Amino acid sequence: MADAAEYLEPSPQSARQQWEAIAHRSDAPSGRQVVFSPVETIMCLAAGFLVDHSTFGSSSAPRAPFPVPQLAALFHRPNSSILAKMANLDGSRSHGGRHDLDVTRHLMGTPGLLAHIYCRLLEAARDVGIGPVELPDFLGLEATAGDLLGQDELDHNEVEKSVQEQSRTLAAISGLESRVTEQLLVAKARVGQHVFAGAVLRNHGHRCGFCGLAVTAGGVRARRMLVASHIKPWRASTAEERLDPANGLAACPTHDVAFDTGLITVNGGLRIHVKPEQLKAARQDPAVAAVFGRPPLRDRIVLPQGATLPGAAYLRWHHQNIYRAELPPWGLQGGSGSAS
Repeated sequence: MADAAEYLEPSPQSARQQWEAIAHRSDAPSGRQVVFSPVETIMCLAAGFLVDHSTFGSSSAPRAPFPVPQLAALFHRPNSSILAKMANLDGSRSHGGRHDLDVTRHLMGTPGLLAHIYCRLLEAARDVGIGPVELPDFLGLEATAGDLLGQDELDHNEVEKSVQEQSRTLAAISGLESRVTEQLLVAKARVGQHVFAGAVLRNHGHRCGFCGLAVTAGGVRARRMLVASHIKPWRASTAEERLDPANGLAACPTHDVAFDTGLITVNGGLRIHVKPEQLKAARQDPAVAAVFGRPPLRDRIVLPQGATLPGAAYLRWHHQNIYRAELPPWGLQGGSGSAS
């Protein structure tokens, strides 16, 4: 096993040397592969946050999704090797090495450590000329300097509860302590939320879908002036729905809260509807009108050309379970845009 420091606090020089060796690597003859280096191991652990390796066997490994093929090409390894490494690292591969489980124990023992090291390794790769085509920032952490997006939407107790059964199962298979498997699965949930939020913000062109607000400061997008959250809330969504960008809307904080609490909703034609009480108050109170009037509210959700549309099933769920008000027939695109 490499020295623990190579996984916990890899020096920039060591990381650059490892990336240079990888960049000059050729495909191994006769299928023989070199031992995974610490940087490869850490990248496989990070990729495991996005890809469920258990759904791929030897015959389906070539169809594994992003970022498995990208890492396989860079490391000069088959997809199956990357997937097997992921399984070793979370302990779900019965004949996996204890070495890999120790790596997981080290990196999951401190919240945020893996994200910190991931960014350091990306920086070292860029230093030696490995760009985003060869090594994409698949966790989307370069732009946020390691900060995870969308975490305010997650309730810690809900996240822990959602992983308890899976954590017990994984602990029984892997021999990892239940504390470690729970940390691993909670981290996966939080990284998944970050990736989801980043995809939603990009899909909306970094503008509020309700009023079009976009704020920059010094040429940089202002933080916390735009949030991305689920249409069908995280707690009520399946694992797949939690990661689906079509289950998300980008909004300024005010309209995000208004949507989450059912003061506004969106129908199948993407028309924005406002609760009658707020419409009445907006006619009498300029402060309420500044939130629920038109403007600032648009008639329909604001999306860039070519954007993925919010899913109709998610919007219907929001209407039925959160908004709870009479609307025109579902999907109707006519009308005034308000519920009355």
